[in-house]
Amino acid sequence: MRQLAEAGIADTIDPPPRPWHAIQGTRDATTMWYAVLRKRERGIFIGTLVLRHTDHHASLLQSGWQEVPIEEIRV
Repeated sequence: MRQLAEAGIADTIDPPPRPWHAIQGTRDATTMWYAVLRKRERGIFIGTLVLRHTDHHASLLQSGWQEVPIEEIRV
């Protein structure tokens, strides 16, 4: 959210406009512990935040989810 506000796309009060959608996570969510995953469904990407190295993480990857590279997570 902070990056979108700094880029002038959103402010810190209202949610950002489409196609931006906040992914819920703890305030201390870092890419060391969490992975951002995406999957194309019906022509759009859906995303989720998941703890790395867990059965859930492995299950999502097996079912076609892709990990988003860290350098792509920006405005």
